[in-house]
Amino acid sequence: MKKVVLASLLAVACAGPLARYGFSQTPAADQPAAGQTAGGQIQMSAEEYAAYNNAKTQSTPAAQAAAWEAYLKAYPQSAVKADALQSLLYAYSQSNDPTHALDAADRLLKVDPNNFRAYVFEVTLRSQAASALTDPTARQAGLDAAADYARKGLAATKPAAMSDSDWKALQGAGYPGFYSAIGTAALNKKDAAGALAAFQSELAAAPVAQTTTPGLQLQDTFYLAQAYYTSTPPDYLNCAYFAGRAMNYAPEPYKTNFKQLATYCYHKYHGNNDTGFDGMVAVAKDNLTPPPVCPPPPPPGTPAPPAKLCLAVTPAPKPEDMVANLIATTPDLAALAISDKEFVLQYGRPAVAAQPAADGKPAVDARLADADKLFDSIKGKSVELPDVLVIAATDSQVSVAVSDDAVQNKTADFVFNFKEPLKTVPAVGTKVTLSGTYDSYTKEPLQIIMSDSAVVVKKAPAKTPVHRPVHH
Repeated sequence: MKKVVLASLLAVACAGPLARYGFSQTPAADQPAAGQTAGGQIQMSAEEYAAYNNAKTQSTPAAQAAAWEAYLKAYPQSAVKADALQSLLYAYSQSNDPTHALDAADRLLKVDPNNFRAYVFEVTLRSQAASALTDPTARQAGLDAAADYARKGLAATKPAAMSDSDWKALQGAGYPGFYSAIGTAALNKKDAAGALAAFQSELAAAPVAQTTTPGLQLQDTFYLAQAYYTSTPPDYLNCAYFAGRAMNYAPEPYKTNFKQLATYCYHKYHGNNDTGFDGMVAVAKDNLTPPPVCPPPPPPGTPAPPAKLCLAVTPAPKPEDMVANLIATTPDLAALAISDKEFVLQYGRPAVAAQPAADGKPAVDARLADADKLFDSIKGKSVELPDVLVIAATDSQVSVAVSDDAVQNKTADFVFNFKEPLKTVPAVGTKVTLSGTYDSYTKEPLQIIMSDSAVVVKKAPAKTPVHRPVHH
């Protein structure tokens, strides 16, 4: 009778589109001879031991995989079936055969449902396969499957024979990939809260150095920024910060793509300018966790608090404050661009009733609502709007997109009403030139209503007379 012990398998390093998944194996101890003890004793017949040893000593991964398959077929109830399946899984992975490797992982989990390494392979291979799919439904199903295995991996318990230090090291290698799969599946189906929780846990579990080199954690630093951007409401400052951090370490073309999101979110938070952007990116490069926003400077003559790391980024003015400034600095509100008119109608301050002075408080003058003040400047005036996009149309009413935002979102921001039925109704999606008189507006949805409307027919350009040469 022979006594045999299998060496432990693999540690898996997970990566993403910036780097390929990789597999490695812990160095195996020499196979103990018959009668020796190596941490445990397994009784085998001479024939089984020969088949086992043959699989273990093959020189190529493909040959090892074939030999392990033969061993498992010949000895389906082997006492070392789980270890043989681990070896088979590793051999297939080294043979670059993900289909058979995934099958081996499935078989291993049926034998050992608590096998942490099998969950790492399940998550790794299923995430890879899902990322290659182009059908949105199939891709989401693949990502969800990987996330389900990741949750099971997070719930796996320490094997009785494994030391605490080895278990902690194994968790450290696998947990970031598990959280990544959960976050990617959530982000892909627009679950921003789930994505935030997963990516935050991933970056907390991974060594900081892994967030500064091309790989899974650098990619997911950017995905964390996207999760902040798609939150309700969007968290533009954290979006800009994490996209800026990823931008620092990413190679091209990722660096340019990451900067686009970082700049966009920064502008949405700070205002449409880059003041302070480079400083924020510099802070993000050296700090995975965002520091607090710097407090406003103290009044002159007041001692400044001790200097500490902070983000010197001021938020943009509120929309109602921007409207107030626009009205105060625009002599002729009717001359505003249509997008500015719509901004005032949507975000203007409400009306304020006059209040006499009382209890030591100064009197308050009456103030017309900003939206009404703007619309009073254009009501009753006629205008011609060229090449507007038709969103909906009947013979008596045509709804169109005029402002850039409305055109991009394909929503109607103007409604033209006609006195006489149109002989030809413009088709949805075409562009027409319309004239009309400003009549009223609605805030929900934001639409400007026009009366006495007409379709303006473009005049054909005058033909240039052709002077034919005179033949004598």
